[in-house]
Amino acid sequence: QVQLVESGGRLVQAGGSLRLSCAASGRTVSSYAMGWFRQAPGNAREFVAAISRNGGITSHADSVKGRFTTSRDNPKNTVYLQMNSLKPEDTAVYYCAATTMWGTPRTSPTEYNYWGQGTQVTVSS
Repeated sequence: QVQLVESGGRLVQAGGSLRLSCAASGRTVSSYAMGWFRQAPGNAREFVAAISRNGGITSHADSVKGRFTTSRDNPKNTVYLQMNSLKPEDTAVYYCAATTMWGTPRTSPTEYNYWGQGTQVTVSS
């Protein structure tokens, strides 16, 4: 199995940018399609972005489309989430996740097998 560790979250002003990283260990990350989710207090965990095993296919939630981009570097065993034009409503704990499923990008948390511990992103107005 794979272990996932997110990093890069911090306090940032609205309009700013952050890049989150998700480092994988154990099994190579190229064995998995990957996803990013976020969860704000009192809210359910929601889909943010997903990327196929070779990085050729990505999917982004409508709420972040045009502002966030996910990518991966399989030789470095790392997945990224570039976040631009951040808004206060982007404030949440961000999680990366790995799935063994194939096919179209997976957008439900229940479709993912492994999760990181999360990293806090706070956007001030």
